[in-house]
Amino acid sequence: MVGLPSRKPKADRARMASDEPLSLRRSDQIDHIDGGHFDMIVIGGGVTGAYTAFDAAQRGYRVALLEKDDFASGTSSKSSKMIHGGLRYIEQGNLPLVRHSLLERQRLRKNAQHLVQRLPFLFPVLSDNGVFDRRLAAGFESLLWTYDLAGGWREGVLHQKLTKEEVLTHCPTFKGEHLDGGFMYYDARADDARLTLALARTAGFYGAAVLNGAKVTEVTRERGKVAGIIAEVDGREIRASAGAVIVATGVWLRDWTGAGKDTDTPNIRPAKGVHVAVPWMKIRNDCTVTIPVPGRSRRATITRWGDTAYLGTTDEEYNGNLDDVHCNREELDFLLDGARSALNVDIEPEDVLGSIAGCRPLVAPPGGKTVEVKRNHEIRTDRDGLVTVVGGKLTTSRHMAEQTVDAAQKVLGERKRVKTKNGYLLGAAGYDAEAVVASGGLASHLGERYGTEARFVTDILSADPSLDAPIVEGLPYLEAEVIYSARHELARNVDDILSRRTRSRIMARDASARAAARVGELLQAELGLSDAQVQQQVTDYTHSTAHERAVLMGETR
Repeated sequence: MVGLPSRKPKADRARMASDEPLSLRRSDQIDHIDGGHFDMIVIGGGVTGAYTAFDAAQRGYRVALLEKDDFASGTSSKSSKMIHGGLRYIEQGNLPLVRHSLLERQRLRKNAQHLVQRLPFLFPVLSDNGVFDRRLAAGFESLLWTYDLAGGWREGVLHQKLTKEEVLTHCPTFKGEHLDGGFMYYDARADDARLTLALARTAGFYGAAVLNGAKVTEVTRERGKVAGIIAEVDGREIRASAGAVIVATGVWLRDWTGAGKDTDTPNIRPAKGVHVAVPWMKIRNDCTVTIPVPGRSRRATITRWGDTAYLGTTDEEYNGNLDDVHCNREELDFLLDGARSALNVDIEPEDVLGSIAGCRPLVAPPGGKTVEVKRNHEIRTDRDGLVTVVGGKLTTSRHMAEQTVDAAQKVLGERKRVKTKNGYLLGAAGYDAEAVVASGGLASHLGERYGTEARFVTDILSADPSLDAPIVEGLPYLEAEVIYSARHELARNVDDILSRRTRSRIMARDASARAAARVGELLQAELGLSDAQVQQQVTDYTHSTAHERAVLMGETR
């Protein structure tokens, strides 16, 4: 049904439009937090913490968001990047999670439409060694009908049954000798790091103080009640008081909880997942391809992203250092063996362009396989008023944030209604994805990253056309984007730029290391860094990427 034209601008869209980009100067954020008083302080700048800060700020609370490293530097930049209901959760019997996830998927498709795009999933039906064979195909289609009825229909297209020839049009490298046909259904995807960053910036738009590089070392208490935090920022200590403190640190809750004495804490079981990037021309898929992995019940997926294809994922218990998680040679061989078994491809470890590894924050007691643990979340409020949220998944982060702020409101003794169900993220209001990306080019590249805020990047380009040069050889990111990230996205260093403001590290790890010095030069001019600071950042980044490659190739333990 087509509605009548509006007689005046829509308020929710108009308020997000501005002639000037949001300015979040680091020094201003530090001054705002140090010695300040807030209604709520959120610890942890992953997707859950960022959405929680956005939710609370939009409701009108005074909010501070503190992240020890960089926004999304942990799990939230190392996910499968899928915004989905989770077909396998139906197989686990967790239909309520699927139904709710599909509702939240569509909210993200609207509220962050520049960052969240439709993603087709292709399941092959094979006569031998398949994800499922022809005997199970009818049962699987019933599963897809359940998925559609649970909320998949909101995408506007239902699942489809494909012939063998149709499957090969979507992925011509499939081995055809055992291929009977396939099924295609629809979900969505997002650049998880940029989604998290957009949430943090939107929280800032609504008045929240947001700060990365701020490690909270202590939750303070007065008369037995939570009173604020102490944090380390740039080598000095800052303090802030608050009526409620929220811990949203994900898997790091395993090592630090901020809880008071004699307080029970959730059972955190980090589950490691890895992805590797390979040249897209090796795969030539136009959708996410699901492949069987010999000897494993879990399926692997291959998703195109630009001129690369992401292959993943694993799901194994992890008990190591949460700040040093990498894909190792055994995991790499496992994924490549899976690709070679299903596709006519010659992929060797040397072909891999980059890798990511992160840990899912599962809430479960010890025992059993992590892949079988339900992806539910847990929110708890301690007797002293500390609120903790953990678990869940990327797709349901908005709802987790809503419930977390509701819990914090009880600590404050207040009640304000949630607004994020229809709350646009910066760059989304008024953005027309189909029109912007239709003919490709610079507008398409910037639109998918910044939405309506792309104009501010082109303003920088217009003022200095020399910044039209690519940052990393073979990738579309421009030097102007480095400047924009330093001015308006709280980027502090080379790693922030190459690992998260852009995705250069996973898409072209070695080339990104060669570009580190130029990124350092740009940041030096923009942020006033010293020669020693720049050299240290470049050295840290190149050493980190070399270590990542060595672990991946089995050259170090």
